[in-house]
Amino acid sequence: MDYYVNKYGAAADGKTKDTKAIQNAIDRCSLDGGGKVILERGIYVSGTLYLKSGVYLEVAPSAVLMASPDIEDYGEDTHYNRYRNEKALDRCFIYAQDAENIGLTGYGEINGNAEAFPNQGNIYRPMLIRLLRCKNIRIENLKLYDSAAWTTAFLDSRYIWIKGLAIRNEKNYNGDGLDFDGCSHVWVSDCFIKGTDDNLCLQSSSKDYPVEEIHITNCSFTSVCAAVRIGLKSIGDIRNVTISNCTMKNVYREGIKIECTEGGNITDILIQNIGMYSVRRPIFMLLNNRFEPDDYGTSVELQKMPAIGSMRRIMITNVSAIDGEEMKKSNYRFGNDIMGSPKFNGIRVDANILNPIEDLTVRDVRYQSIGGVRKEEIPSSYPLVVDYLEEPGSESSENYYPDWSRAAFMDIRNVKGLFLDQVVFSSEKRDEREPYIIDNCEVIKCGIRCI
Repeated sequence: MDYYVNKYGAAADGKTKDTKAIQNAIDRCSLDGGGKVILERGIYVSGTLYLKSGVYLEVAPSAVLMASPDIEDYGEDTHYNRYRNEKALDRCFIYAQDAENIGLTGYGEINGNAEAFPNQGNIYRPMLIRLLRCKNIRIENLKLYDSAAWTTAFLDSRYIWIKGLAIRNEKNYNGDGLDFDGCSHVWVSDCFIKGTDDNLCLQSSSKDYPVEEIHITNCSFTSVCAAVRIGLKSIGDIRNVTISNCTMKNVYREGIKIECTEGGNITDILIQNIGMYSVRRPIFMLLNNRFEPDDYGTSVELQKMPAIGSMRRIMITNVSAIDGEEMKKSNYRFGNDIMGSPKFNGIRVDANILNPIEDLTVRDVRYQSIGGVRKEEIPSSYPLVVDYLEEPGSESSENYYPDWSRAAFMDIRNVKGLFLDQVVFSSEKRDEREPYIIDNCEVIKCGIRCI
């Protein structure tokens, strides 16, 4: 059954707050057993909306669902952002909890009104969509624009289908695209994502909700940070992930970023058929332990320094990566940040010497860098990945994130079972660094060619 919000009193004039009318339509639809709540032509201004079981909110091609510019219109009962010291991101625009058979559809636009929530100061900036412990979710064919913070946060949910989205999140910090924490059985396809932070992120902040059975394909990414990030938040396990047939263009930092830092296990990851264009660091992998209670990037749920987890059975195959001079510092957030410079480049894999990454395959990879880095630009020593549980008095840690690379193309350290095959490197300019470094690895095959 269809429920038109205009019949519930929505003005759709771009000025009137239509929160109550839209919410009444959602509530009625759910009570009647489910159906579609439809926003037809116009601009609907609203505060927090609570999606209920059985309800598909459809935004027509001629409609815009616009977030209210007033923070008082956003509920304080919409869970919270799961990173420490980021409470300013606790609120959200569209929220659901313990709901089933829900969705956001149509060919219209959901707009987070980012300009009403500037970065300056300790101001609340609502996320666009947050779904907690939901099941059977469909989000399709929408434009998700200008969130004041992350575009989406899928939390502890399962059976999620995402298709045909255009996501632009370029006006504020924390401009993530699709973030999945503790989710399983996820399908993402045919999406375009551009933002100031990670375009797509897989995270696990609880051992009770492993991230598993994730399928990502046919997507396009552009980011000031990483295109695809797996981990950082990694208390629980992340496993059985496939990423295929995607393009990454103008990515200031990493194309593929995999970090196991909070004691969990990241296993059975397959990444294949990826085209990267103007991507500074095609691949970054790190296995360590981390706890920063007074800074950003640590899970709220983590209470002390964890033991180092594990990273095993990672396969990256059929990747074409080309860096380019046209990759400019295009975002104010990184105006003075060395990351993104040529010396930040390359494939970078690292772990603690006693806790190596296991079974890493890199096959059929061709990487062309800018080059032109002189030896005197690179520090003589390179930081080790330490186990902070073995460091006296180390109850907290610093983020391990060197902003330079020892090698021109690839630097891999502390891997047990390393298989490199048909890996080809080249550069536009002569680079004085070693072409590649393989340090303390058990190498099964080393098929590398520099041209």
